[in-house]
Amino acid sequence: MMQTFFALALAGGLFLGMLLLQEVGRRVGVRRRAQDPEGAGTGLGTIETAVFALLGLLIAFTFSGAASRFDGRRQLVAQEASAIGTAYLRLDMVAPDARSALRQRFGQYLDSRLAVYKKLPDIEAAEQEWAKVVALQGEIWSQAVAACRAQGDGPSCIVLLPALNEMIDITTTRKMSMMTHPPAIIFVLLFGLALGCSLVAGYGMAGSKQRSWIHMIVFAAMMAVTVFVIIDVEYPRVGLIRVDAADQVLVELRESMR
Repeated sequence: MMQTFFALALAGGLFLGMLLLQEVGRRVGVRRRAQDPEGAGTGLGTIETAVFALLGLLIAFTFSGAASRFDGRRQLVAQEASAIGTAYLRLDMVAPDARSALRQRFGQYLDSRLAVYKKLPDIEAAEQEWAKVVALQGEIWSQAVAACRAQGDGPSCIVLLPALNEMIDITTTRKMSMMTHPPAIIFVLLFGLALGCSLVAGYGMAGSKQRSWIHMIVFAAMMAVTVFVIIDVEYPRVGLIRVDAADQVLVELRESMR
C-alpha cells in the first residue's frame, strides 16, 4: 500500500504543479502580450511542437517499457511453473525411497516460492523467505545428486539434473526481473517535461481573456493519471495493477503435488 500512496502522491503533486505552471505561463504571456502584442507569439508554435513531441515520445517510451516488463514478469511465472513441473515429473526416474523425500522437498520449495512474493512489500520478510528458498534448492540438488549416484544410472542423471538446474536458475531470473526498472533520471525527465509543457501551454493560452479551466484541468489530470499508471505497472507486486494473478499457475501446480 505504501507504494500506491507514494505513486498517488507523485501524481497528485504533478497535477497541482501543472495547474500552477499553466497559470504562471498564462500570466507571463498576458504581460508579454501587453508589452509586445506583435512579437509575443513569434516562434511559439515551433517551440510548442518540439516540447510536446518530446513529452509524447518520453511517455510512449516509459509506458511501453513498463508494459513490456509487466508482461515479461508474467511470462517468467509461467516458465517457472513449467520448469518446476518438469523437474517434479522427472523425479520418477530415481529410486522410490529417494523420490518420496524429494517430492516432500519440492512441496516445501514451491510453498516457499509463493511466500516470497506474498510477503511483498515487506522486503525484510521476503528476503528471509528467499534465504529459505536458497536453502531448499541446495537440499533438493544434494538429494538428487546422491540419488543418481546411488542408482549409478547415467541416463537418469542426464535427464533429471538439467531440469533441476533450470528450475533453480529461473528464480534468479525472476528476482532480477522484479528489480529491473528504468533509471530514476527517466522519471525526473518525465516530470520536468510535463511541468515545462504546462508552462508553455499556459503561455499559449494568454491570448484568451478568460482562463479555460476545462483544458487546464483535463491536461493536468490526464498527465497525472498516465504517470500514476506507468509507476504502478513498474511495481506490479505492490501497486493496484498487480501480476499476482499469474501466480495461480504455481498454486495449481502445488495442488497437483498433494
